[in-house]
Amino acid sequence: MTDLSFEKKPGVEVIYLAGGCFWGLQKLMQSLPGVVATVSGYANGTSDKEATYRAVCSGNTGFRETVRVEYDPKRTSLDILLYAYFAVIDPTVKNAQGNDKGTQYQTGIYYTDEASRQTVERIAEIERERHPQFAVEIKPLECFYDAEEYHQNYLDKNPFGYCHIPEKEMEKLSQVVIDPAQYKRPDKDVIAQKLDDMQFDVTQNAATEPPFQNTFWDHFEKGIYVDIVTGEPLFSSQDKYLSSCGWPSFAKGLDDNALVYLEDRSHFIKRTEVRSRTGNSHLGHVFRRDSESPTKTRYCINSASLRFIPYDEMEAQGYGYLKLYLEEKSQK
Repeated sequence: MTDLSFEKKPGVEVIYLAGGCFWGLQKLMQSLPGVVATVSGYANGTSDKEATYRAVCSGNTGFRETVRVEYDPKRTSLDILLYAYFAVIDPTVKNAQGNDKGTQYQTGIYYTDEASRQTVERIAEIERERHPQFAVEIKPLECFYDAEEYHQNYLDKNPFGYCHIPEKEMEKLSQVVIDPAQYKRPDKDVIAQKLDDMQFDVTQNAATEPPFQNTFWDHFEKGIYVDIVTGEPLFSSQDKYLSSCGWPSFAKGLDDNALVYLEDRSHFIKRTEVRSRTGNSHLGHVFRRDSESPTKTRYCINSASLRFIPYDEMEAQGYGYLKLYLEEKSQK
């Protein structure tokens, strides 16, 4: 690995992320808790003599606009950084992101050690399931050279400068509550063993259970609902309401970062499918302009994809860190 400007510091880990224009990706990574330093630069090209913006823009150097992300693993996880990364890129396109086109805008994740490689490949496998046309490079870092000074912290210097990442998306990702590293997906054979037929068919095959004939459609005990596959927290009883649709309905997620939205054109209609972040479990669909929802948004979720954790058992089951969230909501 060649990165002359990087010196490994005790208690700090590093990952290199190429996600289109590095201005926006650097700004996003800086906003995430636990990130201690970022540098915009050029990764995995052909020659250090060509590692200049002018040369890279020719599209002939093989360099990718990349951000070196240094983070404190005691304050954040590589999982958080990678899921945030995938939330703001289009992983299906090659040599392009947003309005930018060219080999320098190819997406990629470049790791420097075995532990990072395992995490990167585990999460990339989940993202490949969501996006069969997966174009993100997954490679070890070969080389990295700092970009010119005027590219560093560009959006801080130029607040109205071009950015392909929406500001609202950055704000949402910076307010992450749930660490996905705590809720890793088990192997497929373990999933098959732990779920009954309906749970497996819903979560793994995107089936739909019958309305009014499911466990949680009219259940309103205080607590949280988690992904039945991974245990990742998804919804709160505080946001649940009785809907005439016959399925569990929520006005919002517990942490929107734990939910993944995909276009669904099955049944000859266009809908927005909701999946869990770490399990990639099919949960249901989200609908806007719902007259029964207090937020006008309805998360229509299958009971078979959920496990309920009563409030009084949250501490014992490892969800005590979310109790304050429920208590605060009760007081509003």
